Amino acid sequence: MNDLHWTELIVFALLFGVVTVMGFVAAKWKAGETLEHLDEWGLGGRKFGSWITWFLIGGDLYTAYTFVAVPALMFSAGAAGFFALPYTVIVYPIVFMPLLRMWSVSRVHGYVTPADFVRGRYGSPLLALLIAITGIVATMPYIALQLVGLEAVLRTLGFNGSGVVGHLPLLIAFIVLAVYTYQSGLRAPALIAFVKDILIYVVIVVAVIYLPIKLGGWSEIFSSADEKFKATPAAGDGLLLNGNNQLQYATLALGSALALFLYPHSITGVLASRGRKVIKRNMSALPAYSLVLGLLALLGYMAISAGTKPIMNQATGKADTNTIVPVLFQDQFPSWFAGIAFAAIGIGALVPAAIMSIAAANLWTRNVYKEFMHKDATPAQEAKQAKLASLVVKFGAVAFILFIDPQFSIDLQLIGGVMILQTLPAVAIALYTRWFHMRGLIAGWTVGMAWGMWLLYNIPSADGKRQHFGSSALKLNDLGFFGWHPFAGNSLLIYAGILALAANLIVAVVVTVIARRLRAFNGTDETNPGDYHVDEGDKKLKKIGAH
Repeated sequence: MNDLHWTELIVFALLFGVVTVMGFVAAKWKAGETLEHLDEWGLGGRKFGSWITWFLIGGDLYTAYTFVAVPALMFSAGAAGFFALPYTVIVYPIVFMPLLRMWSVSRVHGYVTPADFVRGRYGSPLLALLIAITGIVATMPYIALQLVGLEAVLRTLGFNGSGVVGHLPLLIAFIVLAVYTYQSGLRAPALIAFVKDILIYVVIVVAVIYLPIKLGGWSEIFSSADEKFKATPAAGDGLLLNGNNQLQYATLALGSALALFLYPHSITGVLASRGRKVIKRNMSALPAYSLVLGLLALLGYMAISAGTKPIMNQATGKADTNTIVPVLFQDQFPSWFAGIAFAAIGIGALVPAAIMSIAAANLWTRNVYKEFMHKDATPAQEAKQAKLASLVVKFGAVAFILFIDPQFSIDLQLIGGVMILQTLPAVAIALYTRWFHMRGLIAGWTVGMAWGMWLLYNIPSADGKRQHFGSSALKLNDLGFFGWHPFAGNSLLIYAGILALAANLIVAVVVTVIARRLRAFNGTDETNPGDYHVDEGDKKLKKIGAH
């Protein structure tokens, strides 16, 4: 107890208490007739306006882990950490039109998940099941990573023990989160996102003005970072990209952009909006978060200039680089302001974790439970099942932190990104064309998933401590096909997810051509061309809750 930083802890606890109250009050905020319906509990009644949607999606995509991991990567590797900036810039033009079509067709047919859309588009329970399982599995480690960000704050506050007792504050935080999410559904993170994003904007603006002045200016900050990287033996770090990691940087940014809105929690925020105009405004305004992300990334260089040292994890005996940003604020700011910054990160973990658990619960309920276990489930039974599933997902994520090395969760997230990319043909491309045969999509998914996992399995970590699942960056030199190595001697790195997606598409095309020549049955499409263009107020829209 003597190691606790009390002023910071009190400020953190007060702000955490405020959002807890908001989480419970949210049940009555913009409430419909009942929360015992998946449209109401899992999508907030599908009636969020522009501001609410902006804060909700922003809170969903720009998470606590982003707050600590991007600067930590900049601190360790330099320019390579900036990949998060271009990918969050190019993603919005890429997804602008597809998301409008997804909203319209989902609103007409009452779809709650991307797997619901696939089920309706192809009439294939198997294909929809594969999409649902992919979404759930890819989301689980993503939730665990939010805990990594929250745990970095708690460790900086003085909670640095191991085992269940050492993680008690983390457990309490997630029990509170589980209870108010169970009661209020998506309305809870939507309301709390206002507080979270305002805190983050305030903290970042103050930091990028105050810290450069205190540290001697931007020139001094960049000079200190340059000296650090030049003194390390690592070939991949530095203020600028080098010849080996430029391809990795570009493919990782592109792959991440393609994957971002395939995650079920991202689509959940979109489907909860009131209409297409809301989505258009948000796709235009959300890049403002990318500006903040760029400033946030520079905190890694500021930490170098300030001589910040990460806290040692007592459980593993290793330095926890995720504590770089919390320690920087603790060292450079008054305790009360550091407490506000810690609250911004902590609340930034709760908002996306809640949305992700709700999205995973929706997938389980609609595409596994109702499809295969209880076809006649009532709306109230669906809502009950989703609430229970959201609890299981949350505490499964906590189990990752308690019983598995958090680094493994980070590796799992790399796997999750490669996995979710394999849903692109069945979800994103299917919004525009039904040319792909469902057998082709299933075969492509299978090959892309298997080859992606094989590639990742054979990638060692940069420090050589792990021989498998050590990174998502593959050396072209290691890429081979049955003993043939077309890129032998080439040291360039490439994002494995792009290669797996390419294999997926090639196989899907080949199998589709064969299936079409054989005139194989391609399922039944319940959607119509006009379904992809309807907007709020259109007579074709069903009443919320009608299926």
